[in-house]
Amino acid sequence: MLLLISPDSVEEALDCVKAAEHLDIVDVKKPDEGSLGANFPWVIREIRHAVPADKPVSATVGDVPYKPGTVAQAALGAVVSGATYIKVGLYGCTTPDQGIEVMRAVVRAVKDHRPDALVVASGYADAYRIGCVNPLALPDIAARSGADAAMLDTAIKDGTRLFDHVPPEVCAEFVRLAHASGLLAALAGSITQADLGPLTRMGTDIVGVRGAVCEGGDRNTGRIQPHLVAAFRAEMDRHAREHAVGVPAVN
Repeated sequence: MLLLISPDSVEEALDCVKAAEHLDIVDVKKPDEGSLGANFPWVIREIRHAVPADKPVSATVGDVPYKPGTVAQAALGAVVSGATYIKVGLYGCTTPDQGIEVMRAVVRAVKDHRPDALVVASGYADAYRIGCVNPLALPDIAARSGADAAMLDTAIKDGTRLFDHVPPEVCAEFVRLAHASGLLAALAGSITQADLGPLTRMGTDIVGVRGAVCEGGDRNTGRIQPHLVAAFRAEMDRHAREHAVGVPAVN
């Protein structure tokens, strides 16, 4: 399982650099513009220059509307700026067909520029609260559009968490559907160390966190702390080892 950490500024990215050995992907977002809020192209570029060359940079293009052309341009901007994982939050797509149309446009825009970039179709565990596509539709949307990964996050950051809206057994089905289509499965949404057991057992490929590695556990006002990144990774590794030998980890 890969660890994706989401700094919201170049300064926080430098904190991630201090913990680079403990993380796998640096994810650029702007939390004050939403769950998958897009940051500025120059911030993506500066963070790409700041982090080690062997660490991929991911960038969100926002909680997007059903506007395929607009979203395709945004995705191209992210990959041109140096991101190699391009995440699209299908916030304004109310049907799978709309999601597929948006994601096909994104895939073409991104892959025409950089064929090895990875495109992530992101949905929301609390989709019922905002009226967007069902979480379990995401793997099919991603597969039919030519994307590389399907992801779930939470849209409304009000203290509720991934498993509050999509329980572990449903998340496991999400992962199974993604893998059946040859996709990576990514999960995020106020994830804590206590969630790592079920996330490991269900075969999650990428876990995305911010609040769990911020001072005070606050994704908005706290700053990423390198020692919290290291502690989170240590717990991930513990669960991975114990899962590999069939021994359930005890939190």
